Amino acid sequence: MVGSMKYVKILKNLLGRSLIPALLATLSLAAVQVAQAAARVPVLPQLASKPDPDSQLIAIYKDLGANNLRQAQLRADALVAAYPNFLLAQLVRGDLLMMHTRPVTGLGTLSKGDREKLDDLREEAMVRLNSLRERPDPELVPRALLKLRDDQRFAFVVDTKRSRLYVYQNTRGQLKLLSDYYITQGKLGSNKLTEGDQKTPVGVYYITGRLGRNRLPDFYGAGALPINYPNEWDRMKGRSGSGIWLHGTPSTSYSRPPLASDGCVVLTNPDLEKLFRSVEPGKTPVVISEQVEFVSRKALTVERDSADGLLDEWRRDLESLNTTRFMNNYSAQFKSALGEDLAVWSGKHLQAMAGIKDMTIKLQDVTMFAYPGHKDLIVSTFTQASTAGKRHTSQRKRQYWAKEGRHWKIVYEGIL
Repeated sequence: MVGSMKYVKILKNLLGRSLIPALLATLSLAAVQVAQAAARVPVLPQLASKPDPDSQLIAIYKDLGANNLRQAQLRADALVAAYPNFLLAQLVRGDLLMMHTRPVTGLGTLSKGDREKLDDLREEAMVRLNSLRERPDPELVPRALLKLRDDQRFAFVVDTKRSRLYVYQNTRGQLKLLSDYYITQGKLGSNKLTEGDQKTPVGVYYITGRLGRNRLPDFYGAGALPINYPNEWDRMKGRSGSGIWLHGTPSTSYSRPPLASDGCVVLTNPDLEKLFRSVEPGKTPVVISEQVEFVSRKALTVERDSADGLLDEWRRDLESLNTTRFMNNYSAQFKSALGEDLAVWSGKHLQAMAGIKDMTIKLQDVTMFAYPGHKDLIVSTFTQASTAGKRHTSQRKRQYWAKEGRHWKIVYEGIL
């Protein structure tokens, strides 16, 4: 612990002066951590022959730490050749060229007027470096992904603190980290509350469509993937705003600083194009957290079973036609999709159930998420297939369950 604190203090002092010297000063620790991460996590496949920007940057820093300036220069040249509009790579390459003739005392030879741009690039460099040192353990999974449908092949998990988007593959309930990408978030960070606050929302969302580059201005780059912000929980909490997308970067830029959007999640164009291939509008979830909580697979299974039990008990209470049992599942703070309170909504429900003598209910295609930013909040979506006499109905529903004291209660329910 003492060694780590000393490392952090040194890093903070050095970052005020220069990027490359600062990174070189931390290479002994960073290189060990990256090597350990590489041993745990399989190398992610690249869809093209271009070098991966994050891996190439850390390789450059490692070459410098080994006093191998020529190899570092070759890597920087290759990175710039592959991504000519990658400003951070251009700046690092420029510093490397100058190191042949004189010491580098700062990142780039920028004027005072460009100090803000310099700070942005320094922050981007550190975020990218940290992402390679802090790779998720493949034996751990995001707690938020309690349960996915079998036909939900992928889930996107955004960690705004790390400026990273993780892609998880779902194979019959088994989650596997497939890839991860650097992202930009809102200028003022995350936890969006109002229209125009320049923050990225935190919550559970779904991709609602695909917008190709031919349908958008160049500002959005390779295209956009809109999400359903504000969702039901956002509206219950009075949050406002619209037009939150995952999108690319203008043709003049490879990437943007970590804090630079008006609330959208921004990726490089090559990375967004990869996401496009795995997206299924209406099915692919996007879970945005300020900091992703990773748990063991065993712990996730325990929590999933508990959540399954809640939903199954609700189903059995509904089947019982016992009004008291059924309504005991609902919170006094309940709101329906139409904004109705519990008294109004329950009156309508009881009226609809009047005269039914026997009912059978099956729940299908169930998804469950532990809602980010809340310790005890679960959002569940399912298809309710009901049979009452000769009448058969099928509805896609969404419920939000919150823990009140020792008991879980439904605080929202609506038909999709």
